[in-house]
Amino acid sequence: MKDQLLPGFIAEEVAEIYPSAVIHNTETGEIESWDERRIIPGMLALIQEQHEKIEEQTEQIKSLENDVVLPNGFDDSFVPTPSAKFARKRRAARRKLLNVACALLGEQFDDDTLIVSTSGRYEFRNKGIDVFLEAMNRLLRTRELKKKVVAFIEVPGWVGEPRKDLQQRLREVETTGACASSGPLEVPQITHWLHNMSHDNVLGMMKYYDMHNRPEDNVKVIFLPCYLDGKDGIINMSYYDVVLGNDLCIYPSYYEPWGYTPLEAVAFHVPCITTDLAGFGLWANGVFGHDCELEDGVKVIHRTDYNYSEVADNIKDTVARFSGFSKKQIDECRKHAGALSKKALWSEFIHYYYEAYDIALRKAEQRATIPFNPLS
Repeated sequence: MKDQLLPGFIAEEVAEIYPSAVIHNTETGEIESWDERRIIPGMLALIQEQHEKIEEQTEQIKSLENDVVLPNGFDDSFVPTPSAKFARKRRAARRKLLNVACALLGEQFDDDTLIVSTSGRYEFRNKGIDVFLEAMNRLLRTRELKKKVVAFIEVPGWVGEPRKDLQQRLREVETTGACASSGPLEVPQITHWLHNMSHDNVLGMMKYYDMHNRPEDNVKVIFLPCYLDGKDGIINMSYYDVVLGNDLCIYPSYYEPWGYTPLEAVAFHVPCITTDLAGFGLWANGVFGHDCELEDGVKVIHRTDYNYSEVADNIKDTVARFSGFSKKQIDECRKHAGALSKKALWSEFIHYYYEAYDIALRKAEQRATIPFNPLS
């Protein structure tokens, strides 16, 4: 094997871990290479051993019984109560979002436009951003939709800077109250330039599905790839001042231990869609004693490893159905959303933490009674 290059391992390092797989120079005794015929069976054996350990640990984890589950509570002290102030803040949020859409797309949107959004960390699959886009693409092609939809993806990406052309046009819209007649801006899917425009997952999926926010499209998707901290350069409002402007929030998580975003949405009286792979979704189903529907304030969709398409269709159908709701039906959804959030306040969940602390203190006391033997 002299002069033969075997990629993947350094022979000297192999010698430290698996010396029998190393080939030495017959004259000098120096390490020359490693023999794949010897090392591959050893690797397979190690992989099998690791697999058996993982299976054993998995069974041990499954057999564990929790003492108490600690759900995440919510502090609603900063949430404005339904009042003239709440209505004023909601109108301001809607006006800002629709103005941004108007400036970016060169199209007028009236207040009957359905504003939906998803938000959270940029975990494309875990947060369900992929299935959200899939659902919006299918919604774009359904005949059941009764209103125009503007869908925002409020997820911080590798943001570069706010778009100067959008800033200029947004100032004009907010000054005159009318959209420019010159049509959409270049790349009418995003509000801020990214460092990785050609490699971004959201933009890539929209390009793949030919989602270019054309004037004839009844569903427009806008990527807001920044933290809504009140000084992003485009929205210039905090997340909590923006979220209440939505008509519907969608969080189709593939994995979420709890999920504050849907809880925050319902706290602001915004109905939402989530899944039973989120702790919040499971909890909501438990509160109502059935799989929640939108009329409960939150729609909980069953999600597994294998029903991606079904979830996308369910979201599409739910948004389309919501677009046909009467004002009375929408008001009922909003009222039930707010009522559900009250059941998730810290004042409702704190007793679980008292119980957990009590269990921990009792176990610590039991350990303290066991004689300490430093030689054992």
